[in-house]
Amino acid sequence: MRQPDGTFRHLRKSINQPGHAHELTLSCYQSLPLFNLDPVRQFMVDALVRARARHAIQLWAYVIMPTHVHVLLKPLAATYRMAVILNAIKYPVVFRALRHFKESKPTIVVQLATKGANGCQELRFWQRGGGYDRNLANSKSIRASIDYIHNNPVGAGLVTSPEDWEWSSARWYAGMKNVPLKMDPPLI
Repeated sequence: MRQPDGTFRHLRKSINQPGHAHELTLSCYQSLPLFNLDPVRQFMVDALVRARARHAIQLWAYVIMPTHVHVLLKPLAATYRMAVILNAIKYPVVFRALRHFKESKPTIVVQLATKGANGCQELRFWQRGGGYDRNLANSKSIRASIDYIHNNPVGAGLVTSPEDWEWSSARWYAGMKNVPLKMDPPLI
């Protein structure tokens, strides 16, 4: 969809299919490296923990990259709405990160300012459009998704082995005990 400023907004379409896992990609506004700071990464981990408890989801994989986040999750409820789960993940990060940036990194706040739909200035953390959401229903695609998520830091040249990236479930899968977020073993 073309926006008033001439850019295109990609709309996310979720298919709320019981029994399916969801591979999500959430991108930072204008691909800014907003997750370069450990406190902001921890805000994301905290949001995932709360969303898991509140919305009965299993977390199967994640990686927090500087400019985006990948998450593989599976809702357990017979009926669910991914839009609600996404809000539970994304909005706590926005509020905490913006407060953190205002207090300790005001130069970042300037980069997040944009004109909202009503013409007033607003601050954005996430890229417009809702992100990427792909349903996965078989073990082969789920395993491929986990591998893709874990290899993101390697592909970006940040580390040489997936387990070297602290903010990833690759460490949990490798049996490391001191991890930011424990996963639910995939039922595949």
